[in-house]
Amino acid sequence: MNPDSHIDPGFPLCELHRHLDGSVRLETLLDLADRHGIDLPGDSVASLRPHVQVIDPADGLMAFIAKFQWLTAVLVDTDACRRVARENVHDAAHEGIDYIELRFSPWFMAETHGLQPQAVVEAVIDGVRAGADETGVDARVIGILSRTYGVETCHRELDALLACADGLTAVDLAGDEKGFPARLFREHFDRVRDAGLHVTIHAGEADGPDSVRAAIEDLGAERIGHGILAVRDPAVVELLAMRGIGLEVCLTSNLHTSVVSDYRDHPLGDLMAHGVNACLNTDDPGISGIDLAHEYDVAAPAAGLDRSAIHRLQRQALEMAFISDDERQNLRARAAADDTSHAS
Repeated sequence: MNPDSHIDPGFPLCELHRHLDGSVRLETLLDLADRHGIDLPGDSVASLRPHVQVIDPADGLMAFIAKFQWLTAVLVDTDACRRVARENVHDAAHEGIDYIELRFSPWFMAETHGLQPQAVVEAVIDGVRAGADETGVDARVIGILSRTYGVETCHRELDALLACADGLTAVDLAGDEKGFPARLFREHFDRVRDAGLHVTIHAGEADGPDSVRAAIEDLGAERIGHGILAVRDPAVVELLAMRGIGLEVCLTSNLHTSVVSDYRDHPLGDLMAHGVNACLNTDDPGISGIDLAHEYDVAAPAAGLDRSAIHRLQRQALEMAFISDDERQNLRARAAADDTSHAS
């Protein structure tokens, strides 16, 4: 690790908000496309990168999501889905991540080539487990309901996820936040909670603080994906702080989706000052062209956070993770032991 890094090497490095279908290696895109005769807009990493990764900030969330089309274009079968999931864990290991929660929408991954959503769920869970066994990274899986497809399709997507509930940690709601508000999905998340799964909801990214409140009060959100527009309503900020509902903050992603115009304009520091818990995440590192170290060492300082605040975010990531206290303690002990062995 870079000796000047803001990451504390003696404490576990955790990521709680990474879309595995937004983190596909460019080399894998090219390989799968070549094997299956799929036309891509480039035939090398360099020529493909501008079509897949953000070069300039996108015109809003949905324009950013459009970048996914080339990532899902190569998901021709469940073997491809399994490979991408496994490689995600290996990439996390390469970044020095100790614990990661990887999320995905089975309907979104299945759609292009007409795959069965449940088969996609099974393949992703299998790939993540294989990657975890091979690397030692503690990797968990979060299923996404992609609200953009509408209420009925999300019920079918949830059916696929709940059929594999033993392999999942939580369920999320993502997609077109403005067009499909949380209240439409109350029944879905009643089913999620009845299945004993955790709940995290994308809110306060493309829509305002009312979306964050609805995610909590209508859907039972234990964490919020992004959530930064809560800053516009002190009552919602207080709600987050009082209930200890943490924000999965993605600084560079917020810049790339034009939620903020500059790192310096990001409200994370203000939210932390008002007692809101938060952690740093990459969101879609394959699209943003970043890794988790970038968020700690480049994005967070540019957003005005000092080393103490950044260490606080690293610690809160572990506290916000959907794991038991014993598992948290084991991660702490392992990170401390690794740091001691490296120092000697």
